[in-house]
Amino acid sequence: MSLVLESFPVGPLGCNCSIIGCSETKEAAVVDPGGDVDEIIARLKKHGLTPKYLLHTHAHFDHIIGSRGMREKTGALICLNKDDQFLYDKLTTQAGMFGFAADEPLPVDRFIEDEEEFGIGSMKASVIHTPGHTPGSCCFSLGAKESVLFSGDTLFNRSIGRTDLWGGSFEEIIKSISTRLFTLDDSTRVITGHGPDTDIWSEKKKNPFFQ
Repeated sequence: MSLVLESFPVGPLGCNCSIIGCSETKEAAVVDPGGDVDEIIARLKKHGLTPKYLLHTHAHFDHIIGSRGMREKTGALICLNKDDQFLYDKLTTQAGMFGFAADEPLPVDRFIEDEEEFGIGSMKASVIHTPGHTPGSCCFSLGAKESVLFSGDTLFNRSIGRTDLWGGSFEEIIKSISTRLFTLDDSTRVITGHGPDTDIWSEKKKNPFFQ
């Protein structure tokens, strides 16, 4: 198995979009297509990959604003936890509140559930439901040669996601990180929703919200 993994900022708020691909089967998933659809597609083509899934960590506009374009241009399925459906449906309103324009979203193709697995070639990405930033926030755990976690806006490098937006809960996000993410292997690389990578060990030891 040969993992293809590329993360890069996209869209108006610099959301970290990630491409997970299998170099053998050429299947891929895109985590959080938050804009710049043509760039995402170009990077997929560079690796010769065909996306099967658009995996969304949550439904804030800066993580889903490119989902319609990706669905229309690649056929990849829009995947989201149903507890964030209310946010997904309000994409245009969300974007407008921050001064951006967005097209109406397409219907969600597949609602994802806790501990569900997505096959990407010979790899599997597991869903970890981590409510707090939003009710339907999820992280994706990739058990490759080195473990990788796509944490969305739940866990950041030395910080956590804000909880003052629709459906946010400080108590829930602390519980989600403590009981679901901090039980992962210390060496797990964490690709966050914005900003630099981190790892589980560093956040356990140095994240100010857990000291």
